[in-house]
Amino acid sequence: MWLQPDEILLKNAFKLWVTEEDNEYFVLQRRRGYGEGGGGLTGLLVGTLDTVLDSTSKVAPYRILHHTPDSQVYWTIACGVTKEEIVQHWDWLQQNIMRTLSVFDSSEDITSFVQGKIRGLIAEEGKSSLVLEEDPEKFREALLRFEKWFELPPKEKLVTYYSCSYWRGKVPCQGWLYLSTNFLCFYSYLLGAEVKLIISWDEIWRLEKTSNVILTESIHVLAHGEDHYFSMLMHLNETFVIMEQLADYSIKRLFDKEAFQREPALSDPMQITKRGLEAHAKSEQFRTFFRLPKEENLLEVHESFLWVPFSHFNTLGKICLSENYLCFASQDGSQCHVIIPMREVNTLHTDESKALRFAEVRDYQRLANTIRSKCGISASTCQSLINHFEDNPEDVTLMVGQKDSSKAVSTEALMTVFHPQDVENLDPKMLKEKMKEQSWNIHFSEYGRGTSMFFTRKTRDLIVRGVPEALRGELWMLFSGAVNDMATHPGYYTDLVEQSLGTSTLATDEIERDLHRSLPEHPAFQSDTGISALRRVLTAYAYRNPKIGYCQAMNILTSVLLLYAKEEEAFWLLVAVCERMLPDYFNRRIIGALVDQAVFEDLIRENLPQLVEHMTDLSFFSSVSLSWFLTLFISVLPIESAVNVVDCFFYDGIKAILQLGLAVLDYNMEALISCHDDAEAVTILNKFFDSVTNKDSPLPPTVQQASMSNNDKASHFNVDISELIKEAYEKYGNIRSEEVESSRKRNKLHVIQTLEDTTKQNVIRVVTQEVRFSASHLDRLYNLFKRQHFLCCYWTMKSPALLHHDPSLAYLEQYQLGFQQFSMLFSLLEPWAFCNPKSTLSLWIFRLIDENQDGLVNFKEFCCALDTLYSGSFTNKLKFLFKLHLPPGDLRTKLTGRGKVDLQAYLKQWQNEILKKEETIKDLPRINQTQFIQFSKTLYNIFHGDPEEESLYQAVAHVTSLLLRMEEVGRRLHESSSPPESTKPANTAAAESSTQEASTTPENSDTSSSFNSQDAGPDLTELDWSFSFEQVLASLLNEPTIVRFFERPVDIQTKLGQARVAQLKLKDKQ
Repeated sequence: MWLQPDEILLKNAFKLWVTEEDNEYFVLQRRRGYGEGGGGLTGLLVGTLDTVLDSTSKVAPYRILHHTPDSQVYWTIACGVTKEEIVQHWDWLQQNIMRTLSVFDSSEDITSFVQGKIRGLIAEEGKSSLVLEEDPEKFREALLRFEKWFELPPKEKLVTYYSCSYWRGKVPCQGWLYLSTNFLCFYSYLLGAEVKLIISWDEIWRLEKTSNVILTESIHVLAHGEDHYFSMLMHLNETFVIMEQLADYSIKRLFDKEAFQREPALSDPMQITKRGLEAHAKSEQFRTFFRLPKEENLLEVHESFLWVPFSHFNTLGKICLSENYLCFASQDGSQCHVIIPMREVNTLHTDESKALRFAEVRDYQRLANTIRSKCGISASTCQSLINHFEDNPEDVTLMVGQKDSSKAVSTEALMTVFHPQDVENLDPKMLKEKMKEQSWNIHFSEYGRGTSMFFTRKTRDLIVRGVPEALRGELWMLFSGAVNDMATHPGYYTDLVEQSLGTSTLATDEIERDLHRSLPEHPAFQSDTGISALRRVLTAYAYRNPKIGYCQAMNILTSVLLLYAKEEEAFWLLVAVCERMLPDYFNRRIIGALVDQAVFEDLIRENLPQLVEHMTDLSFFSSVSLSWFLTLFISVLPIESAVNVVDCFFYDGIKAILQLGLAVLDYNMEALISCHDDAEAVTILNKFFDSVTNKDSPLPPTVQQASMSNNDKASHFNVDISELIKEAYEKYGNIRSEEVESSRKRNKLHVIQTLEDTTKQNVIRVVTQEVRFSASHLDRLYNLFKRQHFLCCYWTMKSPALLHHDPSLAYLEQYQLGFQQFSMLFSLLEPWAFCNPKSTLSLWIFRLIDENQDGLVNFKEFCCALDTLYSGSFTNKLKFLFKLHLPPGDLRTKLTGRGKVDLQAYLKQWQNEILKKEETIKDLPRINQTQFIQFSKTLYNIFHGDPEEESLYQAVAHVTSLLLRMEEVGRRLHESSSPPESTKPANTAAAESSTQEASTTPENSDTSSSFNSQDAGPDLTELDWSFSFEQVLASLLNEPTIVRFFERPVDIQTKLGQARVAQLKLKDKQ
């Protein structure tokens, strides 16, 4: 590797380096302790020094120096891991540089020319390099160390590296932590003790920051049941964030592809960089905080003051700019933020009466130009803006208005249709409702209304007290960010409804089944108006997002949305919930809900210690709270109370649901502690939810869903939902959204791995009944099989294996290998080292064990083949090898992979497996001369390298000669007794006669005649030379050397260990 020329003095260098070659201008040196004469005390000391210090010498045992005869200064210009690599550089210098240097007159000119040439070579390499780091030179050195120490495939992309300590027990090992796209690696070398660690991100169960008495602060990694601790990091928080990003990236790409496809920024694993991951993390936080669409990315951040008109002072904060939004968040504790869509910026003006005024803006000119370009402001306005900036160099004033760009929707909110408000009604509840509306109107007049409204503490206080019925739909749209989605996609919903109309899928069938189960007590869903609107919204969303399609609980949530929002608004609210606010909730495995249940358990341990002491197993709360998270308490609370919870959810996100869940458990603490079993605890919580009321609800009794039958039982303790929510905010409002998101990422790893472990246990339980492997061996085999599936996914997004992985399939079908992946893994595990990954024999084996001929091999098929070769009888092993050489037409398979899942085909395959009879040796067809010769070659390959190789070869030669002589004798005897005129019948009879002569069993003649009657048409030479399996088996049984070889036991444990080490080093060229 060429290096940027670096000046060094050689006063003491020769104590550590040995000169291999030199000339007038260049020196090639080898590091002491490497290569010939290395080892001993010198090797230990130099190796330790090279590991601890951060220098080129610690990784590259070879280097090239440049110098001139009249100078004592040397310049490092190249280094190499191997002698072959450094010799290539040396030869290039000899051929391309040495002749040129003779034309220069001065040493300075020679050195300048060499340095310029080397820098040019590095620049040329950099054009195709994907490394985008602050210090490319140091990164190149780290990359060289990474490649040398860990020997991963060359396509593996190093992201970043850190110096740290790795704790083995109570002893720290100082070394280097390398974070790549697919692996976490650590290397340390101290006084002969080498520590090397390679963990793939998809194997990590837990990743968290911890501290204890010994380690003040460290990063804890749990993988394969082992705990790993990394400490003494200079930038621990930065390191942890990068690790968290890479682990989450791996999980999404390999396990949770439904969510991953919405993140094009991380679509190519070969393009991942530290800078890119940091930018992605910031954009994710930015979108989550301001509830912006997934397409928005954080582009610029500017510190500034914003004039807050309702408080009459400037608040310090940051302007965050994305492609289509300008947002501001305060940093002085006022919890004030505002979102300004660029589409609504009418002009930039000096009039402050209707404008947002930013002061003391850092880099104001750049910000002004960006706003101007994104808003499409006219040239004259732009010029006046520039003049204004020149006069007021630190002020930016935006005029914000409402531009209605969305089409009118066809329906009104169902609540306005089925429960219109009576203006003349002076009922106390209606009067209180009017007072709420008045409070919100005052708030709008002070803080603004619509997308550019200021969000403050007062906004949350109004939310906690309850949103007026008339404003609920508008505020839900605003707080969720759905208003922006709808404004930027005019006509999108109408088009979706038209396109999805009349479609028939599994999702639409499920939707039809659940339509009348959605709030059946509410009048709106006892009519065709409500049912039709619900059908259109759910069907349109299933058409928009087929990965999710339709999931139970979506109907309940959508029903409530339709009560307070127009039909198109309800659709965009559903989009916001499913794709942003509750990610991964509504998919086949409800991963998001399981993750939030784990977050909820953590919060219970932290905030309700008394409950934890009594109920050490918190899984009960996970099972009970699943419906709370999936339906936002709608399924357990009366509708008039549940909508208040939904109000808080749209403002504060999942934090509001977690807070309320804690408040519910806290309210019932004494009763839960005194209960004796889970059933009693469930009864307590159900009674509590039945007692929750909304005393301020203006809805009539026909709409309210409070259980009237339980009123007499629960009348002595009714709980008002507003008071319950207020208590939740007072007690648990200090839970920060950032902490919740961090806990989500931490627990997602554990949830995903738990689901994967369940899949593994189910697969092993099925396969155990078919093979003789122990459970521990099957466990290790499954890990190897799954890793091989992922190996072809690590470095590309277009791998067929990623397309084949479908969590909705049966357990056995979730992970399967195509031919290339299978051949690589089988070559590591087969017992006799006879199968090269690229050989035709690999393809024959793949075709043989691919029972359903879909071009993919599942774990059961793979294990059954290995079980035959490892533990099968001599006859079964020989039968396996014999079947490999049968005519390809009998085993022909198109390696095209899986198409759409055909349920009928699965049922037919299952029926055939039940009715399938065990294959006997009599069922095997005969092999012709060519196939028999290939069979003999395979035996030779199997025996190659064995201690008894010579005697085994002689035995095979003896068997081959015997079988051929038997066939020849049989053919001649038949020819002498047959008339020469009828050639074809004579040949057929000869083959049959020779078979009868060679066989000792009467069944073989039936097999032979059957074979000949089927294949009388092909080439006659094939009929003259054919052998049955019985003939081959009988001949080989007479050779004790061969029988001993095949009955020799295989050390499975050692084989599995060797395969795991070698698996990553194989170069899969798919």
